[in-house]
Amino acid sequence: MSDPVVFDRIRQDIKDNDVVLYMKGTPVFPQCGFSAAVVQVLSQVGVKFKGVNVLTDPEIREGIKAFASWPTIPQLYVKGEFVGGCDIVREMYETGELQGLLKDKGVAVTAQ
Repeated sequence: MSDPVVFDRIRQDIKDNDVVLYMKGTPVFPQCGFSAAVVQVLSQVGVKFKGVNVLTDPEIREGIKAFASWPTIPQLYVKGEFVGGCDIVREMYETGELQGLLKDKGVAVTAQ
């Protein structure tokens, strides 16, 4: 699937928000363990982010996988750049690479 309308919606979201997490559920109520883990990491770092619940929009759910050529959800974007899924984000957080990326991209964080 490569629906240009869906891709335009995704591009707009990642353009309008410094940090976007495509996830199952919401930041307040994640509906899968992987999404919950990424929300927890972002909360630990203290970064504001937009959560997009793919469970409420089947077009986005399939479209985001094609958009990033990444088969799983959650997917994290920082300043328009695809960062990765749960395992990558968790590993980057543990090594400090995520915090460095956010700083390098000029994204405000409240932790540390």
